[in-house]
Amino acid sequence: MKKKHQNVVMNKSYDFALEIIRLYKYLTTEKKEYVMSKQLLRSGTAVGALIKEAEHAQSRADFLSKMNIALKEANETEYWLELLRDADYLDDELSQNYLGESVEIIRLLISIVKTTKARLK
Repeated sequence: MKKKHQNVVMNKSYDFALEIIRLYKYLTTEKKEYVMSKQLLRSGTAVGALIKEAEHAQSRADFLSKMNIALKEANETEYWLELLRDADYLDDELSQNYLGESVEIIRLLISIVKTTKARLK
């Protein structure tokens, strides 16, 4: 995929959102699972949208707020992935791929939030 931004977390969250969309299609088509997959779709695509929104934040505090919300959405996405795995909608290998990506995004967001908080002091 062609990268549109120089921002690593933005690129990763965008690519992750595309993967979540594909997973949603699989879950609804193949597994006939609609409730948890819809929650996963919402939270998994919200991460990138919030990061994109933070790109033009009005202030550093606004940036921090948006990144904190993105972090919460990423954590929620991890929860839905784990629940889908444990409910046998996703096999271990497939879920580990998605969980690995979500953990990487969570770590990046934690780092961004910590750095931004330190700069606000």
